[in-house]
Amino acid sequence: MKHLIVNGDDFGASRGVNRGILEAHTRGILTSASLMVSMPASAEASAFARSRPGLSLGLHADLDSIERCAGFDEARSALYRQADRFYTLVGRAPTHLDSHHNVHRDARLLPFFLELARCLDVPLREYSPVRSVSRFYGQWGGETHPEQIGVQGLIRILETEVEPGLNELCCHPGYVEPEFPSTYRVERQIELRTLCDPAVRRCLERHEIRLVSFREAAGCR
Repeated sequence: MKHLIVNGDDFGASRGVNRGILEAHTRGILTSASLMVSMPASAEASAFARSRPGLSLGLHADLDSIERCAGFDEARSALYRQADRFYTLVGRAPTHLDSHHNVHRDARLLPFFLELARCLDVPLREYSPVRSVSRFYGQWGGETHPEQIGVQGLIRILETEVEPGLNELCCHPGYVEPEFPSTYRVERQIELRTLCDPAVRRCLERHEIRLVSFREAAGCR
């Protein structure tokens, strides 16, 4: 059986991103989200998540500023502070762990992430039995590639990259306010439309891909 988690990153980054992730969950195929606990709309995001029990919520750790300003010695403490902040906001531990800009891949930071994942007994993206499907992203080389995140692009990914077992498709749906500080802007709304398109759900049914959340994933291994 093929099981697919569809996880929205950057939950809490802005009200528009929150709105997009919730729409992708209620109208589309998104099953989980990762919360940025230090961002302006994180409290709103956590309140939304509490009212939607079907949405799994993980920690999207943001160590970019720590890495630049304080160095790697401070990274472990910052990571654990964000985990504590998650519990304060949500009232429970995260169901999964990942990071903004995938900084957990850095060999100097990875041990801290692995340690926290073990403490929480949750999967860390790309370092767990959950296989990462990462090609649903619409920008590289400084250019936008809408074909990669359009309906046909996602269908190709589902048909060719989702394998038997547990898979995670990472996505970034959202509505973007003019002041939102991100280079990934128009792509978020394209992703949102794609995730909510009925043709995508029909593709899942045709290929017998079952949508699950991180909360349900342990029972699918």
